[in-house]
Amino acid sequence: MARRLAPWFAVRQRDLPWRRERTPYRIWLAEILLQQTRSAQAAGYYERFLERFPTVQELAGAPRQEVLRAWEGLGYYARARQLHAAARLIVARHAGEIPATLAGLRALPGIGPYTAAAIGSLAFGLPAAVVDGNVVRVLARLFCLTALPETAADRRRYQDLAQDLLPRREPGRHNEALMELGATVCTPRNPRCPVCPLRAACGAYARQATADFPRRRRRPVVPHMEVGAALVVDSRGRLLIAQRAEQDLLGGMWEFPGGKQEPGETMAACIRRELLEELGIEIEAGPVFCHVDHAFTHFTMRLHAHWARRVRGRPRMLDCAGFAWVPRKRLVDYPMGKADAVIRAQLAPLTPWPPAWEGLS
Repeated sequence: MARRLAPWFAVRQRDLPWRRERTPYRIWLAEILLQQTRSAQAAGYYERFLERFPTVQELAGAPRQEVLRAWEGLGYYARARQLHAAARLIVARHAGEIPATLAGLRALPGIGPYTAAAIGSLAFGLPAAVVDGNVVRVLARLFCLTALPETAADRRRYQDLAQDLLPRREPGRHNEALMELGATVCTPRNPRCPVCPLRAACGAYARQATADFPRRRRRPVVPHMEVGAALVVDSRGRLLIAQRAEQDLLGGMWEFPGGKQEPGETMAACIRRELLEELGIEIEAGPVFCHVDHAFTHFTMRLHAHWARRVRGRPRMLDCAGFAWVPRKRLVDYPMGKADAVIRAQLAPLTPWPPAWEGLS
């Protein structure tokens, strides 16, 4: 298997930015970026992130807000927070050197068994097999395994199998080749079996039954929610934004304050309630500014942004990590999730400013 994969990978591998210059820091950054993100999307972020934070020392010394700003739009922001925390640990406890053992890598925030194996094998030549979704699909078809790694026993089965197949020489390159095969040839639908270097050993190909391995997971019904957001503008044209709590979805990011609409509640009432609960201010919700549809991994939402004015009270941190009154042109300095960033972009060209909605104060 290794003898067939290596020459195929040498010729057929995609030209990806993290394959051009390899250092432990660059490999680590790429692996964190590639968690739950497609290669095509991660590539641009990788290059921009390296331009801003070329070393682990510069990443460790940067304010967290700056790291989140560089990550904005990529999603799964816990990755950025953990990357930053890990960089600080590496500088403080390891003299700026990324640990070269699996145990040392696992001790860093944001690094689990898979990521430790990927970094360890690619950066340090450690004999650790990686098992991601692409590798699972390749192994399932090679050995006609129907079960997905959803239980501890099945996860161990795939891990042991991958480890048994790992060559002693260049284990990182083998891991990368196997993942590349799954990503580009042994795809979920319409695999390119005629050009696969492993087709002669593939049980599913021999049976002409690649679609049967592994069995497909039933897609759950994705819930939907309606969410309100307040565009509170003061007489100086500043907008009120709030920072999400660290432990929440999009933790550490900034947003136009608001929240989920409850059953039987109008959107205006929803926004009034959320601002009172979150910031302790009474507001009047005015006209709709825009709607934004957005899909997360486990739910979809429609975000309704309404103009609003403060009626009573001063903002306080009741159910948020912070708040700020920000001039419109300075909003870009505050990292936001995709939906709020869409609102921010639509606000940018508005004239006149402040908006001519009567009652703004």
